Amino acid sequence: MARNMTGNSPLISGTFSAYAISGRGKASIVALPLREPDDDEIRVKVAYVGICGSDLHYYFEGANGSFVIREPLIPGHEVSGTIDVDPREEYKSGTPVAIYPADTGEVTKGLEGRPHLRHGVRYLGSAATSPHTQGALAQYIYVKRDMVRPLPEGISLKLGALAEPLAVALHGVTLAGALEGKSVLISGAGPIGLLAIVAARSAGAVRITATDVFDEPLVRARSVGANEILNVKKSSPPTDSFDVVLECSGSVHAVDGAISAVARGGIIVQIGMISGNSEGIDLGRIVTKELRLLGSFRFNNEMSLALTLLQKHPELENCISHEFALIDAPQGFEVARSAQLSGKVLISC
Repeated sequence: MARNMTGNSPLISGTFSAYAISGRGKASIVALPLREPDDDEIRVKVAYVGICGSDLHYYFEGANGSFVIREPLIPGHEVSGTIDVDPREEYKSGTPVAIYPADTGEVTKGLEGRPHLRHGVRYLGSAATSPHTQGALAQYIYVKRDMVRPLPEGISLKLGALAEPLAVALHGVTLAGALEGKSVLISGAGPIGLLAIVAARSAGAVRITATDVFDEPLVRARSVGANEILNVKKSSPPTDSFDVVLECSGSVHAVDGAISAVARGGIIVQIGMISGNSEGIDLGRIVTKELRLLGSFRFNNEMSLALTLLQKHPELENCISHEFALIDAPQGFEVARSAQLSGKVLISC
């Protein structure tokens, strides 16, 4: 059963509702069978799913880079919920959890300690695999038990949905190395940029400057701990001034700005996904300034630290700007694509 995203969400006995994207701008509520989990699975009742940049690409473009939707895809990998059924009864029903959204893929020589880079990793809500790896934008999700992360006391289900994107920001900080006493530029004050501010602060950065092309995200950046904010449409960051740049926007212009702003011998960590076109980036300055430019892909083992930080900083809920019901997911996607309107947008399932 499928239905366009208008009216009341359909639910038939023995089924549950999920939100599936079938192509560019094409999405509907679908009914899936509610089955008992296998022995190595846990059925989780989904509470919240955060809308990520990759979800926006799938929704509005029908593809995320080279990963094209070839069959209906349920998006969503930023997930919180409660245990519904655990066949082994290791977890009590109702236990609040976040979900680690990937399996470990094939063991790859040289990547023993970096499972997120192995071949064959399946990530929730991704068209990179065939068949696609279905995501969590649904009332229920079936996951392997090693993907379950119980929420520490004091973390709400809303905050729990931030564990995955905070882990992404923390991975970028991990790659940057020691930040104690250093000045850090956060390029792009979207949801990942906001969380990168918190991650950099937790790692000991003493001066954090956030940049964006809109004033509204910069206000949110100030609220989560940025010392300085700068609208790059009005003025550029000072050159050769930052020990580390965490580039979170994915904009080619921002990458070039990061190369200019970082100090000689400094580090740039590219967290935001950029296109393959490097036109407009003065790559020669990477050589003359002897910079280290590092790519940061998803995260490794930073989710435990993310949960610890969420427990210590419940004010991170300020990163959440909007919440929509599953039936109103189209409106949620429209709001989430606007950096002026939104921080992190959650869908309540």
